[in-house]
Amino acid sequence: MITQRRRPSFPEWLGYTVGRPMPADLRDWVLRDLTGKHAYTRHLIRGMVPFLPIFAAFLLFFPGPFWIRCAMTLLALILAAFYCAAYMAPNRAHRLAQHGLPADLDAAGILHATPAERTRYTRNHPH
Repeated sequence: MITQRRRPSFPEWLGYTVGRPMPADLRDWVLRDLTGKHAYTRHLIRGMVPFLPIFAAFLLFFPGPFWIRCAMTLLALILAAFYCAAYMAPNRAHRLAQHGLPADLDAAGILHATPAERTRYTRNHPH
């Protein structure tokens, strides 16, 4: 029997941010991370971690005034956050499947249309 740990170590979490799977004893943690409360916030934070060296390079190594380097970094941050948010659902499905969990699990707080709402919509908006 595998004992369940509560949290991953920092190197494990860092590997997780770039796509490596967690060990089997952290499967419950992965499930809570991807579908629990604040899953959206955790996804955005986790998605920004691989970009930190790029943001640091923009700030530290590019020539020019500091305000231009900050503006360049801010633009890169906005673009990275946009793509991270846009691909949140496929990312979650991939990570869930990677850890042997059902890929169709949703994060807490997602509302789905009821059959009555779908019927009303199709009646009001025919093809």
